[in-house]
Amino acid sequence: MPSPSTLRIGRRYRANRLQGPYDVLVIGSGIGGLSAAACLSKLGKKVAVFEQHYTAGGFTHAYERNGYEWDVGVHYIGDVGKDHTLAKRLFDHISDGQLKWAPMDPCYDRIHLGDRQYDLMAGPKAFVETLKQAFPNDHAAIDRYMALTAKAATAIQVLTTAKVLPGAAGKLLAKGLSLTGAGKLNRPTAEVLGELTDNHELIAVLTGQWGDNGLPPEQSSFLIHAIIARHYLYGGFYPVGGASAMATTIIPVIQQGGGDVFTYADVREIVIENGRATGLRLADDNVASAPVIISDAGVFNTFQNLLPDACPQRQGYLDRLTRVQRSMASACLYVGLNADAASLGLPKTNFWIYPDSDYQRQLEQALAAPDEHDIPLTYISFPSAKDPSFSERYPGRATIEIVAAAPYEWFQAWDGTPWGKRGDDYDALKEAFSQRLLEKLFEKMPHLREHLDYYELSTPLSTAYFCRYPSGEIYGLNHDPNRFEQQWLRPKTTIPGLYLTGQDVLTCGVAGAMIAGLVTAISVGGVRALPLAKAMFAG
Repeated sequence: MPSPSTLRIGRRYRANRLQGPYDVLVIGSGIGGLSAAACLSKLGKKVAVFEQHYTAGGFTHAYERNGYEWDVGVHYIGDVGKDHTLAKRLFDHISDGQLKWAPMDPCYDRIHLGDRQYDLMAGPKAFVETLKQAFPNDHAAIDRYMALTAKAATAIQVLTTAKVLPGAAGKLLAKGLSLTGAGKLNRPTAEVLGELTDNHELIAVLTGQWGDNGLPPEQSSFLIHAIIARHYLYGGFYPVGGASAMATTIIPVIQQGGGDVFTYADVREIVIENGRATGLRLADDNVASAPVIISDAGVFNTFQNLLPDACPQRQGYLDRLTRVQRSMASACLYVGLNADAASLGLPKTNFWIYPDSDYQRQLEQALAAPDEHDIPLTYISFPSAKDPSFSERYPGRATIEIVAAAPYEWFQAWDGTPWGKRGDDYDALKEAFSQRLLEKLFEKMPHLREHLDYYELSTPLSTAYFCRYPSGEIYGLNHDPNRFEQQWLRPKTTIPGLYLTGQDVLTCGVAGAMIAGLVTAISVGGVRALPLAKAMFAG
């Protein structure tokens, strides 16, 4: 059984450590929950965050084992290279400017389609020029693509505004958007791009980051594709000090307002009194009370598991949940090397590796017969190369993370078995998959084989165990066109006192969930939050 990680952030929950009364209680310490809590703390609210895991951060946490440290979800962040961007302003706001960023290589993502390689370069000019060099007959299509992604980004901004406005006004704005050219881009990504070009290789390169939202281009909305593509248009960045630097720098802001972030704090139920959310019942049966409850636990967990059956609105939300689907699951191989990143020549570039350009067909074949077909998506990240402080903290060592699409169904037979003790057959399955992923790495960088020192594989069962996503989903809800039509996915619920935040409210990813935290804080703060909204969105 693996030894537990020694990297732990947050304050361990004890009932006698609660220092109420609190103004706001937050379920979950993902970046959405932390962002909402920090913004509200700066608005004068006393906030307590309850995290069931042993460390705070959600998918932004890191863990240490066997003398190595890995992140579990912060592989790279865009839009933080300049102070004028929303992402940079908000990160500075919730961390009091303490969170620092290191740029990746100018080529932040490298797309491998079989034996063919394409680089995505930082900066709109370099991005376009490199694409046009690779596809000399598609210059017009590339220019139109850039224009369409800009238009789609505007649509996301309008949809974000609609989430904050009161119900009727928000619905009217969203309805109006659906009639515009930007709103009509909420269609499958492959369909929109197919209207620009019939060059399937170019389409595959443009959508080579589809793992960042969890759906191949035939299924994803062009809106989520566009916002991710533009998020990285000026390159990728990595937090100095590793992924855990996020929670480490944000928690003091919450504490300065009199609040705290508690770990090992398992919330069992949202307390409803006289039709209003008034508190949280924890696993030890203690109840923490506050006039505002924010759930960063995801909509399925919130409405299926945390709302009591007697809540009048629960059935309505259960009906709405039938309109959305859980996102993809994945496996991640955490690799430790016995030399530092510089001496090994590890890049600050992510590798996206595909057997060929037909993503949908590859995925369908692998899901149906995983042992007979190549892995449909393999993503390789080099965190120890991206973080300039890693070599100081772990001299003579380096880390790599290899992520692959891996549906929950492949591992469902072991559901209910204890973490670290799932049996020899489970371990054998993991070892076989680990070797396949390692070979993907060694194909690109064969010299690393002799430096392999440690590796371990996490599966969707690990995600379910540590993050409470029961199907191992990593992006909350699927980002298909239908998802963007669900007006109930907004911070303010129909239950007085209960709000939502995180990646189910706006979009997936660290930045999407963090901005959702801001939007939730604005919804809770009302008029008092207008200066915050202006400072963040208007600059």
